[in-house]
Amino acid sequence: MTDPENAPLPAPVRPRRRWRALVLTLVLIAALAGTAWFLVQRAKGPAAPPGRPGAPAGPAAFAAMASVTVGSARAQQGELPVLIDALGTVTPPVTATLVPQVSGVLTEVLFTEGQSVKKGQVLARIDPRAYEQALAQAKSQTARDVAQLAAARVTLSRYQELWKQDSIARQTLDTQAALVQQLDAAVLADRASERTAQLNLDYTTLRAPIDGTIGLRTVDPGNLVSSGTSTGIATITQVRPIDVVFSVPQDRVPDVRAAQRQGALPVAALDRARSATLAEGRFLTLDNQVTAATGTVRAKARFANADGALFPNQFVNARLQLGSQSGVLVPVTAVRTGPQGDYVYVIDEEQVARMRPVVRGMATVDRVLITQGLQAGEQVVTEGGDRVKDGGKVQLAGQAGAARRGPGEGGRAAGGPRAGASQPADGASRAGRGAAPVGAPAASAPASAAAK
Repeated sequence: MTDPENAPLPAPVRPRRRWRALVLTLVLIAALAGTAWFLVQRAKGPAAPPGRPGAPAGPAAFAAMASVTVGSARAQQGELPVLIDALGTVTPPVTATLVPQVSGVLTEVLFTEGQSVKKGQVLARIDPRAYEQALAQAKSQTARDVAQLAAARVTLSRYQELWKQDSIARQTLDTQAALVQQLDAAVLADRASERTAQLNLDYTTLRAPIDGTIGLRTVDPGNLVSSGTSTGIATITQVRPIDVVFSVPQDRVPDVRAAQRQGALPVAALDRARSATLAEGRFLTLDNQVTAATGTVRAKARFANADGALFPNQFVNARLQLGSQSGVLVPVTAVRTGPQGDYVYVIDEEQVARMRPVVRGMATVDRVLITQGLQAGEQVVTEGGDRVKDGGKVQLAGQAGAARRGPGEGGRAAGGPRAGASQPADGASRAGRGAAPVGAPAASAPASAAAK
């Protein structure tokens, strides 16, 4: 039996094995990092046009692989309208609430909700009996005072004759003259009361105060209405013509005033998506002060609204045109901004992109006016500009498809033989695709191709 104390110790791990494992791990990590870097650089670079299997890579293929495919457009000479777009609210020029001016029971409603009404048209009636009685009472009071006044004037005339004969005292004559004046004033008051009673009686018939469209009624017949109500029976709004109120930035106010002195300014009301024009009108005026909270000035435009496309309190997009500017026009995507300002990439005849500084002017949603740095007819990059470098080769989007077909297919399209195929076979394929007569034998296609 072996003594545990004298048992042999296990062999120590050699340091060489540890270093070998460490080196293999580092090599594996480096290989993975290199592969990842290669894939990233390949993804960043332009996609190479796929070549046909077995076709040699010629100079055209290498040039296509080195260039960047971009979209392009020609700069054109034209006019760009100077526009101001703002959110507007359709506002009726006149709004009137049909409020009763006397109290009473509403007996009749003579309008239909939503109908167009004319000024002076009878719309409703209130029970007039109480006001008819008040008018009759006022008339009777006037008649009584008129009779008393007539009697007092006859007595005054007699007193004046007796005074001339020195038959009565002066005091009696003065008293009678004062009574005549008192009754005269009473008659004037009675007649005023009579006109007031007549006016209240007229108020029992409710008429349209303006031309317009009447809204929903708030009171039904049979209910008691009062002159103190604020809601009224219904609301009438004028919709033909109608106004649109919108805001103009305070920096554009001088431009608006200058354009307004040249003549009437057209204004278009667009829908919420700005895809359809609802109505066209003319600019009216600006407000007399700037709104301090927003730094804008309220403006108003008027529209005929013959078809009723604009509705009160409707939100629309107002587009005010101040005129137009002439110059070189390019798509908005062609103009880029760098540390030195705005610039475009101009493509020359050798399909090389050159960076050129430009000065931009007014712009719309899709076009921008170039005031300096570009001439009409020059070709600029519109898409893919982030991958273009100054002086680098570019490939137009229309030419990219031809490069993908390869030089062999390009030669075939030009009439040359396809690489790796005989002429008769290619001719047969063309004859099969051509306008051959229906029912012709298949063997005739190679023969005709050979004859060609």
